[in-house]
Amino acid sequence: MSFNQQFDQHGAWRREFALRLKLLSEWLKDHDLLNAAVEERLLRLETQVRSDKVMVAFVAEFSRGKSELINAIFFAGYGRRIMPASAGRTTMCPTELGYDAEVPPCLRLLPIETRLKPQALMEWRAVPEKWTRVDLDVNDPVQLAKALEKVAEVRHVTQNEARALGFWHDEAPQDNPRTDAHGKVEVPRWRHALINIAHPLLKQGLVILDTPGLNAIGAEPELTVSLIPQAHAVVFILAADTGVTKSDLAIWREHLVTDGNDKDARLVVLNKIDTLWDALSTPTQIQAQIDRQRASSADILGLPVTKVIPVSAQKGLVAKVTGDDELLQASCLPALELALAQGVMGQRQKILRSAVTAGMVELRAEAGRVIHIRRRDLSEQMMELRGLRGKNTSVIKHMRSRIEQEHTEFNTSGAKIQAVRSIHLKLLREVFNLLGTPTLKTELAELTRMLKQPGIKLGVKRAYGETFGRLRESLEKARQTSAEIQTMLAESFKQLNSEFGFSLQAPKEPEMLRFLTDLEQIERSHLQYLGVTNILKLAQPDFSDRLVRALATRLRVVYETALGEVELWNKSAASQLDAQLKERRKNFSRRIEAIERIQQAATGLDERIDEIERHENAITALDGKLDELTAQLSDAPPDRPAQAPDTQAAALFRAA
Repeated sequence: MSFNQQFDQHGAWRREFALRLKLLSEWLKDHDLLNAAVEERLLRLETQVRSDKVMVAFVAEFSRGKSELINAIFFAGYGRRIMPASAGRTTMCPTELGYDAEVPPCLRLLPIETRLKPQALMEWRAVPEKWTRVDLDVNDPVQLAKALEKVAEVRHVTQNEARALGFWHDEAPQDNPRTDAHGKVEVPRWRHALINIAHPLLKQGLVILDTPGLNAIGAEPELTVSLIPQAHAVVFILAADTGVTKSDLAIWREHLVTDGNDKDARLVVLNKIDTLWDALSTPTQIQAQIDRQRASSADILGLPVTKVIPVSAQKGLVAKVTGDDELLQASCLPALELALAQGVMGQRQKILRSAVTAGMVELRAEAGRVIHIRRRDLSEQMMELRGLRGKNTSVIKHMRSRIEQEHTEFNTSGAKIQAVRSIHLKLLREVFNLLGTPTLKTELAELTRMLKQPGIKLGVKRAYGETFGRLRESLEKARQTSAEIQTMLAESFKQLNSEFGFSLQAPKEPEMLRFLTDLEQIERSHLQYLGVTNILKLAQPDFSDRLVRALATRLRVVYETALGEVELWNKSAASQLDAQLKERRKNFSRRIEAIERIQQAATGLDERIDEIERHENAITALDGKLDELTAQLSDAPPDRPAQAPDTQAAALFRAA
């Protein structure tokens, strides 16, 4: 199954799952099981599944056939090249292809001059008026391809301008671009490009990151320390006729190779194998030459040979456009698509399935607690009413007095419950402070001061280490405080359960360890970026400023996600308490109502017992249906979506 086919199936599963979640929400609401915590968890699950993105980054030095490979894998259906890939036309700026339904089809281009200002790339995304916009006609491949040629535009500037923009380095002259006859330097016209089109795969959440060569990658810190590390797969392209060149190796070592466990997400493509197709050589000789280049490339990059895939993107594109199956097989493009499908999609589905299963377990527990409260209250009522059989009027009257007394005592217990809330919120404020933006700014202040010092900053790695050490300490403290809150909640809930007959259970505390792991990954990507070449670049204040802003942007995502987890945890605990208070008040009302009916008619007792039995049966059925519905959502396999999901899901919930 090709990458495109597997991505189609993944998209169909996501749509079906989101629909089932929406219908489950309506079903829970109809049965009064939708408290604040359940609603929040449903919303998060639906948002996660609907907005799940799969980013594939294509990285290569110039003239390796990267854009042609993107055309062959994703855009052959247009019957022509869409991304500029002709001789002399290549992607000059980082280009993201994705889909946002709220934005019309367009190409947005950020001028290269924005590098002269301190704002990080992520900050510029929030200022749409600073981008040059070109509308796209997705039904006109010629207009589409013509418009996208803009990503290949360049400017010719003086050496001073190139230096200010980050493309000229006096300390590393060997890496500088060539000057023309007038002493001018060629630089990209645009800093970043965003392409928004309703391509079927992009609509389903695929994001393609097309990166320029080494010189442009090194000049944009966010590309290396944020965008590429967050990609779910990186496809690194080499040329079969040259193998691993010095600049290829520099990109690999400085920007791609990691010490982490994400090596499975790295694929190397040995492109342009058609340049080795020689009419004077036999097929066996040609294959032997390809195998030698493949083995040599794998050895130099430190990868198993299976991670290096020989391909002819140009022949693969031609084969798809002309329908030539024999040429398509010879291009080896299907093998690369299979590797992407198994590696990228397989890993992404595994992560999403795990998140969905965990979310459904928590959701089932949240909703199940409400059902448990109702069942327990009905059981208490049943025992109470059966104990009245054969009793006289005075006993029934005494029973009513006792219920009213219990109700009064319960209403005066609010102060104790409020005390629990107060202590809980006080400790939570400590966690919120540790994970808040002001704390993050404070922790980054010393690193920012260090980077803003003039001259070469040889102690920058130590400064990074100290900064991340403090960040780890704050996260660890937040984790420890969360553990204290969890212990306090468990003890408080146990006491309330004992005094008031509740069935409160402390919700699962946030998993702060995963945020510590995220922190380690960010630190690793930054330290890797701070090789000798970029240490010299740090002498430029604007470069240092962009780097620390890129770091702050990425860290803010981690801290805001952690805060969101803590808020959901808090909401789950508070909703549980609110739900049990609400049900207990209802229970008092129902018990008094039952006594009144018994006092008014001799047959009232048996009628009420029968009524409670019917309610108990209904609750058992409700619990069973909740099990069935949540189990179906947990078990839905992303690689085998059901046909006609809308109809099947709707029918299932109508039956419920």
